[in-house]
Amino acid sequence: MIPTQTFNLWKIDPAHSVAGFKVRHMMISYVKGHFTGLTGVLKLDNTDFSQSKVEASVPTAGVQTGDSNRDEHMQAAEFLNVAEFPTIDFKSSDIRPTGASSYLVVGDLTILGVTKRVTVTIEDVSEPAGDPWGNQRIGLSGFAKIDRREFGLVWNTALETGGVLVGDEVTITLDVQLIKQ
Repeated sequence: MIPTQTFNLWKIDPAHSVAGFKVRHMMISYVKGHFTGLTGVLKLDNTDFSQSKVEASVPTAGVQTGDSNRDEHMQAAEFLNVAEFPTIDFKSSDIRPTGASSYLVVGDLTILGVTKRVTVTIEDVSEPAGDPWGNQRIGLSGFAKIDRREFGLVWNTALETGGVLVGDEVTITLDVQLIKQ
């Protein structure tokens, strides 16, 4: 007997998806940025949602903060070291519903070759919708908070008034569109 396929494969649409971040600057405000080129897949198990899996990757050279000097600094060896670590990667290990369209996605986040378990809170997943080209799409939004030092992102400068130039807590935001394969 041939086993029945119980999952759908959804591919991230890089043109309509963004992985963003914000971090405190000089302890007084936030600097926001994002990465271009987000790719990945959602393998959605239709019979046992807990067996669903997510894998995503973003090129570190795609960092954009609105300031070319800051972007170059973030790409340098003392920050993202894009020459040695060209991607930031996430692979889920557990997906749990928390509401009608919200989920907790637990998985391994790898930055600078350091892998740590993180929880991504998915706040809103849309119902599937057709696009003008005959594809089915879904969208989702979510966030996670990490301590950048745990991933080896330790560059900083002390301020004369106390505190540091770059905060330790980074909020990662996700706005993602996926296309059913």
